[in-house]
Order: sequence, then C-alpha cells, then structure tokens
Amino acid sequence: MLPTELTGDLKKRLSTVRGQIEGILKMMDNDTDLDKILVQFKAADQGLQKAHYLLMDEVFRKSLALKLVQVMNACPGNCQDAEKIEYMKQQFPMLEFDQLTTKIKEINAIDKRLEEYNKNNSKKD
Repeated sequence: MLPTELTGDLKKRLSTVRGQIEGILKMMDNDTDLDKILVQFKAADQGLQKAHYLLMDEVFRKSLALKLVQVMNACPGNCQDAEKIEYMKQQFPMLEFDQLTTKIKEINAIDKRLEEYNKNNSKKD
C-alpha cells in the first residue's frame, strides 16, 4: 500500500530504535547504572517520535499526494468522483496528521472505482 521508495528511511530509523530498545533490555539485565538506562530510553523515545513524524509527514502525506495525482490523471473530469477528487486536492495542504490515513483509504477506494470505470468504458470502444 505504501510506496517502497518512501519507506526506506523510516525502516532504518525503526531498526535503530529496535536496537536501542534491545540495548536497554540488556542494560536492565546487567544491572547497568540507572542514569545510563535513562539516557538510552530517552534516545529511543526521541528516535520513535522522529520515526512517527517521518511516517506521517513524509510517507503518508507523499503517498496520498502520489495517489491523488494518479487519480486526477485517471479521471477525465466526468467520472463519478470528480467533485470529491477536486475537494481532496483543495484540502490536501491543510490536512492534519490524524486525517491522512482516512484520506489514503478514500483515495484508494476512488482509484479502484476509476479502474473499473475506465475498464468498462474501454470495452465499449
């Protein structure tokens, strides 16, 4: 569902966070100084927050933009979702993070309907 060219950096960041968490677990098993554990915990937390932001702002937002362009190109202006596509295009710059996943699902549903619409219209020709 997400373009792989957009998820590479996110996966690297998450791997780093996983390594930090594994390090914290080892430190706890080895009775490491509590201040050192706290430093690693804060680093893992900060890494996870950065990965979350990257997911929302880069991966989800860019995925939605790419799919929106694809759908706009597939809709000749008279498809059943033309108004909704135009509305999403206008709203795109103002979307909040918590709206992105819903909009991605909506645009994917529109894309599927457009595929069927275009397939059916090509059979008529």
